[in-house]
Amino acid sequence: MEIGAIVIAVAGVAGTLGGALLTQRGAERAKRREIELVRAHDEKRENQALRRTCYVDLNRDARQFTTALNRHLHTLRERGVEDGDRVALDAAKNAFRDRYSEAQMVAPDEVLASATSVHHALTAVYGQVKRLERGTPDPGESMETAARAQHGIWDPLRVMRAAMRADLGVG
Repeated sequence: MEIGAIVIAVAGVAGTLGGALLTQRGAERAKRREIELVRAHDEKRENQALRRTCYVDLNRDARQFTTALNRHLHTLRERGVEDGDRVALDAAKNAFRDRYSEAQMVAPDEVLASATSVHHALTAVYGQVKRLERGTPDPGESMETAARAQHGIWDPLRVMRAAMRADLGVG
């Protein structure tokens, strides 16, 4: 057998094996890229589901805290506050605090800014209500100013809800 024929045969075999190897490497690279894309998509979907759950809970607990403040003011005005009333208000406050803390970890800045406004408004009214309950209001604080401040929380709540809906891509 001639050396030229051997070289041609070796080159043919090497070319065939090399082509198969390159095809396999390309397929592996494409498969890795596909897996990365699926992971990124899953991560994005999980992140959105986490935010959605957080937003639902935050919205609910902020509204319940606002309602509890209103109920507490009415109770304070009508009959005086009892231990059960205090427990109910503090439970609503604590639930909101927990949801707000969660939102601080998962919400983007636009949503967190509106949630912070709601947080400040709720805690300010809570402080005013508790001072009225103890009979030590700050100058200018009264049942009427507390009721107006409590009613004023609904606007920041609407802004927060709109920011959350926008972040989730809902209407």
